[in-house]
Amino acid sequence: MAGKEIDRVRATSAFEVIKQHPVLVLFALSPVLALLCLVWWFAGAGWAIAAAVVFFVVGGALVIRTR
Repeated sequence: MAGKEIDRVRATSAFEVIKQHPVLVLFALSPVLALLCLVWWFAGAGWAIAAAVVFFVVGGALVIRTR
């Protein structure tokens, strides 16, 4: 496998898990969702959206970096 790209087999299998078990995915993401709700409540929608973008970018970087 060249570079640090996400290969097609892993991406397909991850998508299949999300399609077959959406409740499991929501349970796994519940701490992040709760934190975003708290940020929305205390700081407003703009900060919550910015925090969601940061979580998405950091999470993607961790997925690519750990392999």
